[in-house]
Amino acid sequence: MILQALAQYYDRLLHDPKINIAPLGFEQKKIDFLILLTEQGTFSALWDLREGTGKKKQGRMTRVPKGVKRTVGVAANLLWDTAPYALGHLLRSDKKAKLAYRGKGAAKRLDLSKSKKELAKMKARLPKQYAAFIEEIEKTFEGCDDAGIRAVLAFLRTAEFDVLFAHPLWQEVEASGGNLTFALEDGEMICQRPAVVRAIVEQAKPSTGGQVCAVRGEPDELAELHTAIKGVWGAQSSGANIVSFNLDAVSSFGKKQGHNAPIGKQAEFAYTTALNYLLASDRQRMQVGDASTVFWARDPSDFEQTFISCFEQPQKGEEAVKYDKIRSLLRSVKSGVPAEDEMRPFYVLGLAPNAARISIRFWYEGNLKQIKERMARFFEEIEMVRSKRDPEFLSLLQLLSSTATEGKIDNLPPNIAGDFARAVFMGGNYPRTLLSNAVRRCKAEQRVTYARVSIIKACLVRNAQFPNLTNQEVSVALDKTYDDMGYVLGRLFAVLERIQEKAQPGINKTIRDTYFGAATSSPQITFKRLDELSIHHLAKIRNGGQSIVWYERLKQEVYDLIPASGIRNQLTLEEQARFAVGYYHQRQDFFTKKEIEGEV
Repeated sequence: MILQALAQYYDRLLHDPKINIAPLGFEQKKIDFLILLTEQGTFSALWDLREGTGKKKQGRMTRVPKGVKRTVGVAANLLWDTAPYALGHLLRSDKKAKLAYRGKGAAKRLDLSKSKKELAKMKARLPKQYAAFIEEIEKTFEGCDDAGIRAVLAFLRTAEFDVLFAHPLWQEVEASGGNLTFALEDGEMICQRPAVVRAIVEQAKPSTGGQVCAVRGEPDELAELHTAIKGVWGAQSSGANIVSFNLDAVSSFGKKQGHNAPIGKQAEFAYTTALNYLLASDRQRMQVGDASTVFWARDPSDFEQTFISCFEQPQKGEEAVKYDKIRSLLRSVKSGVPAEDEMRPFYVLGLAPNAARISIRFWYEGNLKQIKERMARFFEEIEMVRSKRDPEFLSLLQLLSSTATEGKIDNLPPNIAGDFARAVFMGGNYPRTLLSNAVRRCKAEQRVTYARVSIIKACLVRNAQFPNLTNQEVSVALDKTYDDMGYVLGRLFAVLERIQEKAQPGINKTIRDTYFGAATSSPQITFKRLDELSIHHLAKIRNGGQSIVWYERLKQEVYDLIPASGIRNQLTLEEQARFAVGYYHQRQDFFTKKEIEGEV
């Protein structure tokens, strides 16, 4: 279903005049240098297509014939390649930087007036890579009478490259090892000339025979090797595969490579081109932990541009725009999703590296109505009372990194981010490991942050809604009637800390820095000690000439919520999580309540 959805998306892009997507038989590739030729096939100029400065120069993304997948043998690309293939020239990084011809002047003895047999003998003396490059052009464009093809073949067969090698840019070609292609003097690339494109597309069309493609459901020649998927974070820079078979253990009935998954060449090209397009996009791709996440709608929708705003951390200065998009989404869900969006398919795909392959971390397939409602539910669950300096909405990265050691997302266990994203998109339970991580970080750092408590609250709220669970949901702000043991003890801890701060103004280290972890792990013993300390702190406030009635009343108000059996010796994970929420709620209430401390 994933490959079919991607193939359908490719068909949509192909018919969109605003999208520059490669047609069948082509791909987008970085081209570094352009060799200009006359119509007679002589060298005219050499252009540098790279963009950037210094070592950061990158080739220009250009539509070229689809490249081959090289292993250990010789395989030439069509009309573009590196210097060893396109010109038979060893690069500076090779041991011998010279023309790799097998005999002095062998290429120059190629006379176009010779017979095909004589030409074949002469080409046999050329390097295998260079000969394969010429042969690929001859085979593909046999019978194609195009001025560009005639020019490039004349240039390659005569191999009069001395002027090219003397060009000032040639040293850059050797040093970079980048891709080359050809154009006529007017600058039009030969691989993009109409007659050339028609010839390539015609050859790439599916054959009438062959096995039925599992994606398209039509007869087609099966793709043995699938195009590499590039842009997945952590995967090989040369690309990796979703569909790949190279061992007997993963093959069936003696079939080799792609024959184990009957996918036609047309469908293979469509899904790989669409996926590479999405991974290269900055509007339909985001990183969720180790999962490179892409998303798209089957039909054109403005929501494709809104989706990333809801989950990606905004750049400085962009908060107002992105937050407005989220508010608009929440309003639209409350007022009702438009009828045309109710059944419009929407997809989210999370990909993670797995050696030379790519694993599917999560896959969501639904419609715009469902995904909008689930996103609105997610923002309602993480909603938390906050200070003015805290952002109104938190991104997935901010939430996840708050539960990681040192706040670095790389320190988060790899499955947590994917499981969390899957729960957001599919409406399932949030991973328990995420809740555990958040509570652990609160105890380890002796600190409850806005992002951390938001994700704790979201986990508690989501879990409370599942069958067979009767837990009361945690509220957005302080709930003085909520009598859960963990929540009450968290409030109590905040009250005792506040009393200490009042007794010792400007103190650098409070009971939170010493006792927070112990209070959640062993509350019975710890709160006995903290209660004794609070008596001394209250006495110090009274001796300073201030009233302690307000603090005693607040302390007693919280104590009254503790059951007659007293404080237990241990708290469950959920109770420890509510401890953090109760502490945070009570601390925020100290700065927002109307009542003035110390007055009755």
